[in-house]
Amino acid sequence: MWFGWVMLFFCLSQTEPANVWDQQQTDVLYSVIPQQREESAAGYRVRTSSLGRTSRAVLGGGLTINTLPNNMTHVVEDSGKYYTWRRFGPEDRRIQDLWFDMTDVRHGQVRVHSILSNSYKQAVRVALSFDFPFYGHFLRQITIATGGFIFTGDVIHRMLTTTQYIAPLMANFDPSYSKDSTVQYLDNGEVFVVQWERVRLPGKESAGAFTFQAALYKTGRISFSYRDIPLTLDVIGSAEHPVKAGLSDAFMVMSSTSQSPDGAQQTIYEYHRVEIDMTKITNSSAVEITPLPTCLVHDSCERCLSSNQTSGCIWCNVLQRCSDGMDRHRQEWLDYSCSEESKDATCDDYFKEDGFTASSVAPKTEDTTPLIPEQRECKRNDEIFITGSDVKTKSSTKSKELSHTGIIAGIAAALVLLLALILVAICIHCYPTGLSPLYLIQRRKSYWPSMKFQNQRPGYTEVEGEGHEKHSIVEAGPC
Repeated sequence: MWFGWVMLFFCLSQTEPANVWDQQQTDVLYSVIPQQREESAAGYRVRTSSLGRTSRAVLGGGLTINTLPNNMTHVVEDSGKYYTWRRFGPEDRRIQDLWFDMTDVRHGQVRVHSILSNSYKQAVRVALSFDFPFYGHFLRQITIATGGFIFTGDVIHRMLTTTQYIAPLMANFDPSYSKDSTVQYLDNGEVFVVQWERVRLPGKESAGAFTFQAALYKTGRISFSYRDIPLTLDVIGSAEHPVKAGLSDAFMVMSSTSQSPDGAQQTIYEYHRVEIDMTKITNSSAVEITPLPTCLVHDSCERCLSSNQTSGCIWCNVLQRCSDGMDRHRQEWLDYSCSEESKDATCDDYFKEDGFTASSVAPKTEDTTPLIPEQRECKRNDEIFITGSDVKTKSSTKSKELSHTGIIAGIAAALVLLLALILVAICIHCYPTGLSPLYLIQRRKSYWPSMKFQNQRPGYTEVEGEGHEKHSIVEAGPC
């Protein structure tokens, strides 16, 4: 018994302290529900506990969430690297173009999600009908959360509020409080719109309901539209739930550790964040976020290193990918040592390594360079015969000789046949009363009947012989 207590104490003493995010966000856990359950729960109002089941990716190994060091993390308000954004107030006509009237059938079919509309701290994965560019990566699935944001990560975990999000207004919303609260979305192939309608904050229900949207365009553009914001956002407390507006992305890397059951630790690093000034989020306002070109759009070494639309790009030849090393492919970038491989390298260096030089491409047997007399030789090993400036292989010479022999034989056979026909014609002309000519003339009607063709009907017609009945089958006589 005492041995067991000693081992337990030893294990606890060796455990690393929890991540800062883990300490602050342990009470903000989202239960991610598969999309298939939405249909079975239609028509029911369910209030589910915030504690849900984590995904296998989390249970199978350790998962921590970190931010990069200050010199690697770019927390910006008007990003000049990935996105730029503009804010529009009630006086701007642009807000009318950015707001989608969900009752207008011209925008597409609207779906009210029954689980999200009746739950608290829930999230559901939804498939997109198009590839949505996000930080240069193409997404085909997103996760809608009741807390006013969209999770964009590939690995589902319950701490969705930390990073990899599109948040028009992330807060502690509870759609299950009122029957009027809904979470609905539409997808018409060009834009995907999510609307949180008349959602309220726990403890501040009497202050009013919030209604706002997030629109994801096929071009990568993102817009946030706000219709009803009953409170100034600085009075919304973040003790129970983070309060954010903007974008974030991160990459995941594996690191070996003795604390992980599988011997590896998965760590999510946030490499970029766009923060919207929440003091400018008011009634009848909107924010339009425009993507900028990233290194990932370049598909060749020349474009990667010479484009004036991007900066800091490196070409990894082994992966055939252009990147600055800070994207969701970070693990591969490290595994293949792309930064070391590309150090002081140029596209010409990769061109030569791939074997596209003139000397390696030129075929040996097609060399047409004139040879000097001293270079005339016969190479039996390679079966190449060189005479002067002519280069001929043994197989090609043999094929030409065979073709010439065939032509000569054909001409000789034609001459022999023509001579035989001439002799037969002379014989018939000189001896018209001979046996053979008379026999052919007498037997003409039985062996060569005259043919009658009927052109009135298409296709082949039956052949008739003069003075004979029609036969469907004619047997040949003796020769």
